[in-house]
Amino acid sequence: MATKKLNFLADFPAISTQEWMDKITADLKGADFTKKLVWRSPEGFNVQPFYRQEDLNGLQTTESAPGKFPFVRGNKENNVWRVRQNINVKELGAVEANKKALDILTKGVDSIGFKLNADDLNAAYIATLLKGIDAEKVELNFKVCVKKTAELADLLVENFKANGFDPAKVKGSINVDPVKRMLRKGRKFSAAEVSDIIVAAVKAGEKLPEFRTVGVGAKAFCNAGVNCTRELGYALAWGNQYMEMLTEAGIDAKTAGKAIKFNMGIGGNYFMEIAKFRAGRLLWAKIVEAYKPSCDCAAKMCVCATTSTYNMTVYDAHVNLLRSQTEAMSAALGGVCSMVVRPFDVTYKASDDFSERIARNQQLLLKEESHFDKVVDPAAGSYYLENLTAMVAAEAWKIFLEIQNNGGFFAAVENGSIVKEVKAIAADRQKSVAARKETLLGTNQFPNFNEMAAGKIEKSGKKCCCCCGNAPELETLPKTRGAQEFENLRLAVENSGKRPKAFMLTIGNLAMRLARSQFSCNFFACAGYEVIDNLGFDTVEAGVEAARKAKADIIVLCSSDDEYAELAIPAFNAVGGKEIFVVAGAPACMEDLQKAGIENFIHVRSNVLETLKSFNTKLGI
Repeated sequence: MATKKLNFLADFPAISTQEWMDKITADLKGADFTKKLVWRSPEGFNVQPFYRQEDLNGLQTTESAPGKFPFVRGNKENNVWRVRQNINVKELGAVEANKKALDILTKGVDSIGFKLNADDLNAAYIATLLKGIDAEKVELNFKVCVKKTAELADLLVENFKANGFDPAKVKGSINVDPVKRMLRKGRKFSAAEVSDIIVAAVKAGEKLPEFRTVGVGAKAFCNAGVNCTRELGYALAWGNQYMEMLTEAGIDAKTAGKAIKFNMGIGGNYFMEIAKFRAGRLLWAKIVEAYKPSCDCAAKMCVCATTSTYNMTVYDAHVNLLRSQTEAMSAALGGVCSMVVRPFDVTYKASDDFSERIARNQQLLLKEESHFDKVVDPAAGSYYLENLTAMVAAEAWKIFLEIQNNGGFFAAVENGSIVKEVKAIAADRQKSVAARKETLLGTNQFPNFNEMAAGKIEKSGKKCCCCCGNAPELETLPKTRGAQEFENLRLAVENSGKRPKAFMLTIGNLAMRLARSQFSCNFFACAGYEVIDNLGFDTVEAGVEAARKAKADIIVLCSSDDEYAELAIPAFNAVGGKEIFVVAGAPACMEDLQKAGIENFIHVRSNVLETLKSFNTKLGI
């Protein structure tokens, strides 16, 4: 039997954008296209429901090649990134830190971050720490008190030479970032002091030409809850402030640009985060270009990305693995230089070997099984991602210019305007989480009903380093997570010794009572209450009787809006104030029910957190 040979050009003719729009408009049946399908993103721009090849016209992001200025498609001609794990030498000591480093280097890590104890810094300390490590094959990153930067650099050079390594070939960083101290610890520096610190860091690193010695700690913004465009805008202004200080102090633009390393967070907005890293390289290249460096290499944005803590949770903590995995995918596809995946249990305890192994393997899976490192700039050519990159770049640039026009980043940190902005953004985001406009799976939506977490939380005994001072001199960035208030609420229930019972009095229309009982069970389980669902009752009196046999504290009437007009008041009267009575929904007859004395209604427009707090108060918790 002969088969017809397909001719794709003839059999599948091109469809114009207008034809697509006509079809969509017909399917909407009169509904507004913009309101129904156009997404107003938290980053401040409108995202269309579809993009086409014509939407690439005029975009700068499509004009460059991988490894070429302005580096939007990556700093190199491959997508290999380094798998980094940080080690707190202050807590472990040099001997144990070295053992751990040697161990994880056999398990896929090729970048290590050492947090050093400044008081112990000497040649023997560094020798012990780096014993057996091939410094030319591993990226070595260090964090130490800014006062010890020059001493550390000299000790590293001495150690490398003593072990037969060429200091010019060793790659890594010394994270000197005085502005981060101002934002996170409230340490007050003058502009002159900041300049002196970073200039000294760059000069100290002259013997380590492959080391970046000045850090931009923008991940602090991500962890405070800001969106990706604001994090990027702040990061660019921060990096530019350091460029300006360094060049004004006589450091040439090439040296200054190659000394700066961006330590950025990875938020949970998957595609936006990919676009953030691509847009960041584009904009940073343009900024450095303005300083007229002698080599384009100075304009390469070196980024170490770390998964966010903001959206990590204590309850249902294994969901953190899903969050950090998609974040890691964003960073890998976005072309970062190195990456840290935080262990899933970091919110409530010191991570153990198991959780650290899983965190490492999350990156290794992306490399060894998904081959993310084998494709250069996987986002290239995507109509959606190319447009997102352009939009993120435009919004971040507006934020950058606004900061520049108001005196620069240091001035904004010094006068507190940056912290004030971030706190306002964090507060708005907390409201979104409280009202379930933003979902945190397992916390404000679909919680694990019977999980208890108080017993697994370990107390943190972290102490500030020698540079922090005794008390903050400036207002600091908020240290919170989106789930924290819900967790505090649920922990209060656990620690009270009394677990309230919420009983579903289901009656009437089968579909509506099931839907509303499921909604209500999830609602009250967010506070850790015991929920008792039911198949249905013939009368409200029978339901109330069953609730009392179950020793319920809260009775939730679950039915249809029409039936509430008949059932709610009799049910309320049957309860008689002995238990808290709740109506699931916001029926048209709500005003009449309120006049009859019914106070409690839960529905999709409820502020879940505040409503649950009020129930805790009524229950004496």
